[in-house]
Amino acid sequence: MELCLEYGYTSLNHYGEELCGDNVASSVNGDYTTLVLADGLGSGVKANILSMLTSKILCTMAANDIDIYECVETLLQTLPVCKERGVAYSTFSIMHVNKEGEGFLFEFDNPEAIYYHNGKCCNFDRVEMHVCGKKVFRTELRLSEDDIVIIMSDGTIHAGIGMILNFGWEREHIMKHLDEHITPKMSARAVACLFASACNDLYADKPGDDTTVAALKIRRRTDVNIMVGPPVDKEKDDFYVDRFLEGETKKIVCGGTSSLIVARHLNTEVKTSFDFPDKNVPPIGYIQGIDLTTEGVITLRRLLELSEKYLSTTDLTPKTYSKKDGASLLADFLFEKATHVRFFVGQNVNVAHQGLPIDTTMKMKLVERISDNMRNMGKKVELNYD
Repeated sequence: MELCLEYGYTSLNHYGEELCGDNVASSVNGDYTTLVLADGLGSGVKANILSMLTSKILCTMAANDIDIYECVETLLQTLPVCKERGVAYSTFSIMHVNKEGEGFLFEFDNPEAIYYHNGKCCNFDRVEMHVCGKKVFRTELRLSEDDIVIIMSDGTIHAGIGMILNFGWEREHIMKHLDEHITPKMSARAVACLFASACNDLYADKPGDDTTVAALKIRRRTDVNIMVGPPVDKEKDDFYVDRFLEGETKKIVCGGTSSLIVARHLNTEVKTSFDFPDKNVPPIGYIQGIDLTTEGVITLRRLLELSEKYLSTTDLTPKTYSKKDGASLLADFLFEKATHVRFFVGQNVNVAHQGLPIDTTMKMKLVERISDNMRNMGKKVELNYD
């Protein structure tokens, strides 16, 4: 069983500010993933610059295997100290973890990380250490499948203070809320968005502080093969479909002609649904032995829109998909469930598109843009053209 790491984050800007005073930096180097969340003092441009400086320095040093004590020491000696408050201009949380779930977490003045394990939120065993006279907490990480580590800026615990809540969102209530709403199969990005969205609700859509939630999850590798369009040489249909069907993967077919080719190869037929969960997305189909069958270009256009929203670090739309239209079902497979995706893109001209403003180039551009967005989500994507 191969395990993979994924991560994602969502940020809320202080109400009235164009820039966020929090910053998240990430790096994947071999088997190790480094994730840093920094919170600059105050808000606005100065906080944004300081948090960006903090996150970039820490992420670069840790990703290059520089001893974490030296990383923290360098950072603490670099950061100025606020003369009025006597505190550092930026706080931080840093995770450095390999694909086996082994690594460490360091925290300096950010709210304590939350550990989601066996379907329940709990606390880490943290060790207090002192670097350059500053108190830093270290946690040894030994993560198992479907574990999630959630790090955050203090905007989370300040949510609702003086408004809905008298003293902000207390840790025990945060953990209870997450216990009730997180499921073990949710992606790291979906968890971060869920948490940040709840904070925004407590702020009544007017955050009184920059608020950022980042999550890192260890999960089982899940492969998806997706066929889009028929191959140029019709004589190679069976060879093309054989490649698409090989391996223990989830299998998706996009496009009417592609569906007919696959159904013929499997000695079965395509059954079309007459349900329209979304009037702007054509209905799905069913092929025995195939996990999902959808229409082609129109559905892919909608999928591209969904990928942009899913990738956005400021969009609070839930990153889970409950709708049953073809694009939403595709998004659930590709964005939430998959870790590795192989596209099989046929370049034959579809006779059904003659006279319509749809061509092979448009289809290929859609696939390439969706693939780029999925890579930015952390997915491993392979494109095969036939």
